[in-house]
Amino acid sequence: MKFDVIIIGGGLAGLTCGIALQQQGKHCAIVNNGQAAMDFSSGSLDLLSQLPDGSAVENFADFYPHFAEQVPHHPYTLLGKDQVLAKAEHFEQLAQSLNLDLLGSHKENHLRVTPLGGLRRTWLSANSVPTLPLSQAEFPHKRIVVLGIEGYHDFQPQLLADNLKQNPQFAHCDVSIGYLHIPQLDQLRNNAREFRSVNISQVLEHKLAFGELVREIQQAAGNASAVFLPACFGMSDNHFFNSLKQATGLNLFELPTLPPSLLGMRQRKALRDHFEKLGGVMLNGDKALRADIEDHQVKALYTQLHQDDALYAEHFVLASGHYFSSGIVAEFERVLEPIFDLDIIGNGDFDNGNRLSWTRDRFSAPQPYQSAGVKINEKCQVQKCGEILANLYAIGSVIGGYNNLELGCSSGVAVVTALTVAEQILAGGK
Repeated sequence: MKFDVIIIGGGLAGLTCGIALQQQGKHCAIVNNGQAAMDFSSGSLDLLSQLPDGSAVENFADFYPHFAEQVPHHPYTLLGKDQVLAKAEHFEQLAQSLNLDLLGSHKENHLRVTPLGGLRRTWLSANSVPTLPLSQAEFPHKRIVVLGIEGYHDFQPQLLADNLKQNPQFAHCDVSIGYLHIPQLDQLRNNAREFRSVNISQVLEHKLAFGELVREIQQAAGNASAVFLPACFGMSDNHFFNSLKQATGLNLFELPTLPPSLLGMRQRKALRDHFEKLGGVMLNGDKALRADIEDHQVKALYTQLHQDDALYAEHFVLASGHYFSSGIVAEFERVLEPIFDLDIIGNGDFDNGNRLSWTRDRFSAPQPYQSAGVKINEKCQVQKCGEILANLYAIGSVIGGYNNLELGCSSGVAVVTALTVAEQILAGGK
């Protein structure tokens, strides 16, 4: 099979790149091994939350000079401020056109409420999540009730409520808790392994009398002006949740639960559906294994389902993720990229040949191994044995040189590099 572009990885980076290319007439295939990190995410997208020195980032543009100085190998530093901001704005427009229901702007971060009752700076959030502008001193609702689901342990109302009141923006609030019983979930309660957000959502959408749920939420909410719920209401999209909000007449908000996360799953489904609607091909349940490389170019890709019948393309994009999805693998002697065996780079004292440099003594400190990934240039082209592979690009968290957990930039890197590579390929790869 031959395509214009083959993308390895069906997460945020791979789907964003594929959509941008399909919109401009390129024929793309995505090799999708299974669940992506999006399925376990909060549903919020970070552009840059803090600097390595711990400084909290209010807006990307103002903090960029300090950032670039502290993280010289970060993809943002290689691409430059103007390119990052342009691609962040491009993604905002794309998200709006796909009705992803995200709020926020690259011009300024905002605060979102976390499942543990903290406040985290972020770039874009689902519009169903409780958020505040950085400049807002108080949450607009004074009486809040946090409603859990009886027997559901992936969401802890009491812990959330206790922590929430520690934040100055919620100090004026009266925060109480309650539980929804929902008898139709009794069968799930008998098996803890099945009592997860996905299973609950399926039952609520397809088996429960809608009116009963509405009345139970209204009764549990009492006189509260805002109701926080676990994100268990609507797996495919937020239509069911919006219907609940309208029917109850309450200010309902939803918060991500322990993984899997319906908020992230909704976003990936919307992106995947649009990619396929544009004519893109999803090679689901397949895994890239190896490639033929000649004259510093990838000629063919072999996968688990196509070990004898190679996949051919003019351009290849590596969007295979980090350790979570085995895009990067740590062996005893070295960290490696398993498909192409590309050059690896880290940040700070990380030395791929010295295992003792991979970790720090303090467990909670940012660990050097977390910054390991493939090395790219300013066009997101990768290197193998010090040589650029002209038609192979890397996007998203497979790229090394920075710690996305420490900086809060994983989603931003994914979409910025994805749209940058799409732009490079559409320009002829020059």
